[in-house]
Amino acid sequence: MIHAIALASLILTSQPAEAQLRQKFFELCAVACVELNADDRKMPFYIDSYAVRALAVAYDLTGKPEYLAACRKWSDRMVDFQDHMTPTGAYYMHYGRKPGETRGEWFAADSSSIALGVLATALRCEDPAVRLRYCRSVTSFAKLVMNNFVRASGGVTDGLWSRFDGEWWCSTGIFGSLAFVLYRETGDEAYLKIGRGALDWLNRQGFEKSRYISWKEAAPSVLMYVFEAYSAGIDYLPPGSPLEKASLAEIRRALKWMEENQVGRGAKSSWDYNKQWGSKMGGLPFHMQIYARHLPEGPAVAAAAD
Repeated sequence: MIHAIALASLILTSQPAEAQLRQKFFELCAVACVELNADDRKMPFYIDSYAVRALAVAYDLTGKPEYLAACRKWSDRMVDFQDHMTPTGAYYMHYGRKPGETRGEWFAADSSSIALGVLATALRCEDPAVRLRYCRSVTSFAKLVMNNFVRASGGVTDGLWSRFDGEWWCSTGIFGSLAFVLYRETGDEAYLKIGRGALDWLNRQGFEKSRYISWKEAAPSVLMYVFEAYSAGIDYLPPGSPLEKASLAEIRRALKWMEENQVGRGAKSSWDYNKQWGSKMGGLPFHMQIYARHLPEGPAVAAAAD
């Protein structure tokens, strides 16, 4: 479903292949509805969240109630589980710490993806009570992370993870993205501060220095998750500021790596699109389309994404 989100971004750019992209996108959405509505689904919930975000776009494009219904069914499960989680505000990930348990690992990165799915659902709901329930769920999660796992450096730790307790690229990238989206929807400056702090930390680290799931091991995943924060935050960087300049430099370095490794552009890539780390190659055109709107070389970047 990562590919569905990438396709959604392409559809909204109204490129010449729009009709073909729409057809493929809605085929994937049909699969997503079946999967999300299955009572015996066993996938981690962060993976489901990608499909939910794609279905939210499908609902925007068509108004078909079945798309929003699938998002709501999934989001209701997330909130119901959350109500019984320790610590307060945590999402159940469909693995690790379960509702009612006080021991076990729990990850801020994967839970941030879940929060983005719940928030995408909330923003499409016209019923004020339903919308408020979902929004409160997301802000409760955000409060948990902001109060416990955002460091003074701007980096975000991955929650309750025994392997590593420092600031981590994946949790910083995805929670940074959520912070920018929450700022966009609420106007709360606290979220903007967190988002900009996350970008500052990511800029200073440099994506190739990623550890604890290293760049060498998982480069496409590093780019997809780290650059969620850049894609969500690029509109909220002070023009001409050191933060904007450093962020654009990182974006251009990431685009250079994509140029050299995307098979669809003729590169000889070592990444298998059908395996866990390589599959995230399918999400990179989404980022490319976002950056194409902000760079002088944007038309060429958009064409390459297509």
